[in-house]
Amino acid sequence: MNVVYRREPGTPLTEEQRAELKALKGRPIDLSDAPELPEEAWKNTVRGKFYRPVKRAVSLRLDADVLAWLKKDGEGYQTRVNQMLRERMLAELKQV
Repeated sequence: MNVVYRREPGTPLTEEQRAELKALKGRPIDLSDAPELPEEAWKNTVRGKFYRPVKRAVSLRLDADVLAWLKKDGEGYQTRVNQMLRERMLAELKQV
């Protein structure tokens, strides 16, 4: 049985979740059955390879010329818009 928990960004934790985290805080983690990997095992790793952010459908009104510019390269313009906005968001977050 697969159990999946999803929490929307910005959603506050419940009191039950806070209590559970408080109970877990400071507890030792037994890693004796999971030995540390040698340095060479990490040389080709890629961070975030399987990360897929939660998508949310929105309605957005754009100027006609902006939309035409976005669509000029064909399919995937929504993905390109998302990438442009993500780059802008990350740049602003670095400034803070």
